[in-house]
Amino acid sequence: MARTADGYSYPPRGMRAPRAAAYLDMSESSFLALVEDGIMPPAIKVKGMVIWDRHALDVAFDNLNKPGPRNTIDALLGIPEKPGRT
Repeated sequence: MARTADGYSYPPRGMRAPRAAAYLDMSESSFLALVEDGIMPPAIKVKGMVIWDRHALDVAFDNLNKPGPRNTIDALLGIPEKPGRT
């Protein structure tokens, strides 16, 4: 089994932004943009620390391919649905 940078063979439950982004195999800036857009979950703030829950990241990632609610105006204008969350 592969080991992480800290020597453990499993990801931590709580992750700061750089590790959360790496967990999802994307840049930190892309990850934070997805958080800002509401596609990825917000962080949990604990005593000045900003931490993302691995389980919440898993759920959000699983939901990327599920169709989101359709914007009625887009439907009326004939704008096609975007893949992933809309």
